[in-house]
Amino acid sequence: QVQLVESGGGLVQAGGSLRLSCAASGRTFSSYHMGWFRQAPGNEREFVASIRWIGGSTSYADSVKGRFTISRDNAKNTVYLQMNMLRPEDTAVYYCAARVVTTMSYNYWGQGTQVTVSS
Repeated sequence: QVQLVESGGGLVQAGGSLRLSCAASGRTFSSYHMGWFRQAPGNEREFVASIRWIGGSTSYADSVKGRFTISRDNAKNTVYLQMNMLRPEDTAVYYCAARVVTTMSYNYWGQGTQVTVSS
C-alpha cells in the first residue's frame, strides 16, 4: 500500500518561503514520477511540479518556474517542494502524488497540506 504524507504547509507573507515535504512509503519508487499539485478554493486541481525518482528530471508549471524547486532524497524516500518568492495566488492546498513512469495518471495521493500566503 503506497502512502504519501505531506508536511510543511503554513501561513507566510508574500515574498517569503516554505518547504513542503512528502514522505513516501509502501514500495520501491524507482519506477515512479512524483508530483506536486495544488487546489485553490473554487478552482480545479492543477499541476505544479514533478520529478522522476531515478535520474531526477523535473518539470514545472509556468506559473512557478524560477520560484519553486522540486527535489528528492532517495535515502529518505522523501520529495520536497521548495517555494520561494511566494505570492497570494499561490495560496492553496498542496498535494503530493505518485505515478508509474509508464502511465499518465497519478494513482496515489497524499492528504494535502494548506499553504496560505498573505499580502
